[in-house]
Amino acid sequence: MKRIILMVVTNLFFVIVCWPKLCRMAAHPERYTKEERWKHLQFWVERACKGGRIILEAHGQEKLPEEPFILYPNHQGMFDVLAITGTCDHFFGVVNKKEVRNVLLLKQVFQITGSLSIDREDIRQSLQVINQVAERVKGGDNFLIFAEGTRSRQGNQMLEMKGGSFKSAYKAKCPVVPTALINSFVPFDSHTIKPVTVKVIYLDPIPYEEYKGMKTLELAAEVKKRIENAIAEFS
Repeated sequence: MKRIILMVVTNLFFVIVCWPKLCRMAAHPERYTKEERWKHLQFWVERACKGGRIILEAHGQEKLPEEPFILYPNHQGMFDVLAITGTCDHFFGVVNKKEVRNVLLLKQVFQITGSLSIDREDIRQSLQVINQVAERVKGGDNFLIFAEGTRSRQGNQMLEMKGGSFKSAYKAKCPVVPTALINSFVPFDSHTIKPVTVKVIYLDPIPYEEYKGMKTLELAAEVKKRIENAIAEFS
C-alpha cells in the first residue's frame, strides 16, 4: 500500500490528466486497436514503475512465439500482471480470480485486454473459462494463466502448479511459455518503498507437439521445474 501511495503522489498530475482516458478505454475497448490499447497500458506501467522506484529487468522476449501462445508464470503478488505487461510486446488477456477483478488499475488492465474472471468455487464456470480461453487463443489472442492458482506468499518460492490450468493450452494446441518472476512480490505485497528490481524471464516455449503426449500434471511439473531453475539462475 505504501508504494501504491508513492506511485500516485509522484504521478499525481499524470493521473489527474490521463485517468479519464484510461477509464474510457476500459469502458469501450472496441473503439481502439490492440496496438493502441497495449501501448497505453505499457505507458501506465512505465509511469507507475518510475514513481514507485521499480526497475523492470526482462530476459528472453525474443523467445516469444509469433503464433498465439499462453504464458504460464509463477504467481508472487499483485504486481505480477503489470510486470509482464511492461516487458511483453505481445497483447494478452489474463485469467484472473474474481476477487481481484475490481482492484484499481488491474481492473482497467483486465477490461482493456478482454480478460476473463474465474470463480474457483464454481466448477461449471471454471470449465467455461477454460473453453473460452482456448477459443480466444485459436482466434489469435494470447493469454496469461497463473497455474499456481494463488499468490505463493513465499517470496521467490513456488507452490505446486495445477494440472487443470493447462487444459486451455491442450484444447488450443498452442505453445506454452513458462515465465519466471523474481521479486515481483515486493512492490505491492510488502511494506517497503525501497528501490527494487523485478525480473521477468521468458523461457523457451514448449510446443504442442512436445507436450501433447504428456498428462496435464506432468506438463505442470515440467513448467514448474523450468521456472524454478530460472529463478535459481537469475536471482
